[in-house]
Amino acid sequence: MTVATITERLDDPDEARESGRTKIEWAREHMPILAALRDDLDLSDQRVGMAMHVEAKTAVLAETLAEAGADVAITGCNPLSTHDDVSAALDAHDRISSYAKHDVDDETYYEAIDAVIDHEPTITVDDGGDLVFRIHEEYPHLIEGIVGGCEETTTGVTRLQAMADDDALQYPMFAVNDTPMKRLFDNVHGTGESALANIAMTTNLSFAGKTVVVSGYGDVGRGVAKKAAGQNADVVVTEVDPRRALEAHMEGYDVLAMAEAATRGDVFITTTGNRDVITAEHFEEMKDGVLLANAGHFDIEIDLDALSDLAVGTREVRPGVQEYELPDGPRLNVLASGRLVNLAGPLSLGHPAEVMDQSFAIQAVCVRELIEGEGYDPGVHDVPDELDREVAEIKLATEGIDIDSLSDAQTEYLDSWDHGT
Repeated sequence: MTVATITERLDDPDEARESGRTKIEWAREHMPILAALRDDLDLSDQRVGMAMHVEAKTAVLAETLAEAGADVAITGCNPLSTHDDVSAALDAHDRISSYAKHDVDDETYYEAIDAVIDHEPTITVDDGGDLVFRIHEEYPHLIEGIVGGCEETTTGVTRLQAMADDDALQYPMFAVNDTPMKRLFDNVHGTGESALANIAMTTNLSFAGKTVVVSGYGDVGRGVAKKAAGQNADVVVTEVDPRRALEAHMEGYDVLAMAEAATRGDVFITTTGNRDVITAEHFEEMKDGVLLANAGHFDIEIDLDALSDLAVGTREVRPGVQEYELPDGPRLNVLASGRLVNLAGPLSLGHPAEVMDQSFAIQAVCVRELIEGEGYDPGVHDVPDELDREVAEIKLATEGIDIDSLSDAQTEYLDSWDHGT
């Protein structure tokens, strides 16, 4: 193996395992969809390679796949989002090897991905695309043995689609992020709630009365804007897409270019998945004491290199908050080193368990589909609608919610074109 599992890299693995197991069991109690699916999965003889945010909810998914008969190898998809105790608890499972460790450098991060790939996965489950890209770039000889994979997040799907457009993607990938049961709940409610909650916990500050600038009005941006407005913030949206900008305007938010928003904001939250959203020209216009946070994916949305070049001094003012002092006196505060604020901060726990139960259930049924389905060509595929609806139906059942069904007459009416007025 390129790098040792987490157990061999901790000073007290027994204590870590006990702590991690407690976290996992709490999450498991609040993830009934995965519980309902466990008896419906048969992954015998499969090897699942995972690159995910290794915390308690992800652990429930990993253990669900392992309990279905798969051998699972897992590592992190973000150097700061791993919970070492959860990683250690996973590594203690007979069918799971965990290489994820918190706060590693880039070299060790990719060594851990290589260690997962050394297990020669037949299925990949990814968040951000790094595992898939690494296989294609460094281990193309393994592709023939891979049935397919699943991608969790917007950034990863975007990168995979670009790969497919260049005819470079050599095995089928389900775009889990794009299916309704993921994006309408995880992206809107999960990120919206967890990003704001972790900003508040990290800073011990309120949103009420502050101007919160949300960069990007996709599903994540909509969720952050909605939740911030619900906490009595004044919300400003910045966008590059005219339709999304108009949608934000019609929802009642101020829509501004970032150059103007920079002069008004108290809190800035990037949600675009793109690079250089907030740059030197914007830092120079900001007020003293602003908070800068990222709820996209990679740490490239806020140009920290430019901010470091501008600053005359930096210091950690709270755990997870780095203050940059600019020459004329303003102090700008960056949260979680510009990485995912809901997962990479010192107090961050990620999305609520109930929300991740839905997203990870989609992952589980997609893994099942890759094994039991009729086969998919290389490329990016939508999650079959019947799988998405299956997860929704299980969720409603676990909540004790009954809904109506169409009568035969209603079904016939909707399926016909010859009914007049």
